[in-house]
Amino acid sequence: DHHVNYGSGSGLQDRVAFVQNDPSQYDASIRLADLQVSDTGTYQCRVKKNTVAVHEVIVTVQEKPATPQCWTEGEVIEGSSILLRCYSR
Repeated sequence: DHHVNYGSGSGLQDRVAFVQNDPSQYDASIRLADLQVSDTGTYQCRVKKNTVAVHEVIVTVQEKPATPQCWTEGEVIEGSSILLRCYSR
């Protein structure tokens, strides 16, 4: 039907669009911009010509990891060993 059903309160209205201007030309792919963790879920594509074809895709968006904090333990002397410790939330 040339439209995207966003669901209620999903916040997708400004971030989802068809890849091709006219989805009736055999490409009903969509692009989801600016992914957010809250976009995780099951997405369904329904294409109707003579019959209805339905395909579901599960999308999992993971949060970008925080920048690690690193430090050394031990004296930095050529030829000796040190320990590099890193921590990230």
